[in-house]
Amino acid sequence: MRLLLLTALTMTAFAANSVLNRAAVGGLGMDAMSFGVIRLVSGALALAALIAWQKRGFAIGGAGRGIAVAGLLAYIFGFSLAYRGLDAGLGALILFGVVQITMFGGAVVAREEMPMTRWLGAGLALAGLVWLLAPGSGGAVSVAHAAAMAAAGLGWGIYSLQGRKESDATQATAMNFILAAPVAVLLSWALTGEIVIGGAAALSGQGVALAVVSGVITSGLGYALWYAILPGLGASRAAVAQLTVPVIAMAGGMAFLAEPLTLRFVGAAVLVIGGVLVSMRKA
Repeated sequence: MRLLLLTALTMTAFAANSVLNRAAVGGLGMDAMSFGVIRLVSGALALAALIAWQKRGFAIGGAGRGIAVAGLLAYIFGFSLAYRGLDAGLGALILFGVVQITMFGGAVVAREEMPMTRWLGAGLALAGLVWLLAPGSGGAVSVAHAAAMAAAGLGWGIYSLQGRKESDATQATAMNFILAAPVAVLLSWALTGEIVIGGAAALSGQGVALAVVSGVITSGLGYALWYAILPGLGASRAAVAQLTVPVIAMAGGMAFLAEPLTLRFVGAAVLVIGGVLVSMRKA
C-alpha cells in the first residue's frame, strides 16, 4: 500500500509539471524551451543546496550518470521542441507510447517477472489513453516534431531505467540536474542564439515563478521520489503507472485552468486507472 501511495504522489507531481507548463506556456505566452531551461536550472540549484545541507556529497558517478544526464536532456529538449509544432494530445500519445516501449524493453532485457496481468493492464490503460487523447482528422503531422517527441520519450525511458540502479535517489537526482543544467543552457544558446528565447522581455514574473516551482518541487523533488520508488516498482509497472499522468494532468486543468469536464474523460480515466491497478498486481 505504501508503494502504491508513493507512486500516486509521484504521478501527481509529474502531472503538476504538465499543468504548470500549460499555465506558463499556453496561458502566459512563455516559450517552452525557456520554461524547460529555467525548470532544470532551478531544480539543480535547489537539489545542490539540499544535498550540501544533508552532506551527501557531490560524487559524479560512472558511465551510468552520463546515461541518465543524456536521457534527461533528451526529454527536456525533445519535449520543448516537439510542442512548437505538435498537437498536445498526439504529443502525449507519442511520448507515453515510446516510454512504454522503452521501459517494457528494459524489463524484458533484465528478465523482470512480467505476468499476463501486467500486459493486460498495460493494454487497457493504453487503450484508455488513446481514447482520451487521439486527435481528430486534422492536418498533416510534422515528422520532425513527432521525432522530437519520440526522442523525449526514449530519453525519459532511459532516465527511468537508470534509476533502478541508484542507491541514493536524492543524491543521484541532484547530480543529474547539476550536470544537465549547464549543458541545457549551452544547448539553448546554440540552438537559438539566446539563453532565454525572445530575451528578458518574453518572460513574466508569473511565468518564471511557475517554472521555478516546477523545477524545485514537482521536478527536483518529484524526480528524486521517482528514483526512490523505481527499485520497488520495476521497469514494467513503472512504465504503466505513468499512463495516469495525462489523466491527472487533465483533471488538474479542469480544477485550476477551468478546462471542461467531459463524459469521454470520465470513461477514459476509468479505463486507464483500472488498467494501471491491474498492472500493479504482482501476479
